[in-house]
Amino acid sequence: MATATYPPPPPFYRLYKKYSEDPKSAPEPPPPIEGNYQLFGATYTTDDVLPSLEEQGVRQLYPKGPNVDFKKELRALNRELQLHILELADILIERPSQYARRVEDISLIFKNLHHLLNSLRPHQARATLIHILEIQIQRRKQAVEDIKRRREEAQRLLKEALGTLDGQ
Repeated sequence: MATATYPPPPPFYRLYKKYSEDPKSAPEPPPPIEGNYQLFGATYTTDDVLPSLEEQGVRQLYPKGPNVDFKKELRALNRELQLHILELADILIERPSQYARRVEDISLIFKNLHHLLNSLRPHQARATLIHILEIQIQRRKQAVEDIKRRREEAQRLLKEALGTLDGQ
């Protein structure tokens, strides 16, 4: 059986024997997984929650709280990153043995930048969805207008054809 050109189907195909006659005879799909689950030895969760920087063991460089001005904080972290990169270049020229602390500082700034950007993902997803829906609405309105225009053109052609038939 392992060397067959066309191996037999898996045994659960018998569950679907009468599907063509009665589509409701097929078993229901399994319920969605909720909570924690194991995959290839690693534990994952179905909760889409962005862990805080403290939970990850990283010092937070921007203010805590729900009212964070993302634009202002991203700009400030970007400026700080530029400054630290310039300082790193200066240290590499003057004191090459002391670069490790600057690299750690740059790594901390990058982690904070990434965390801020990842916290904006839900907003980005909402905005993208709204944009896609607006485009779909616009296309459907255009399709309706096109159908109306073609209907009016067909009615006009029918009236002309009836007029020419009546005139003969």
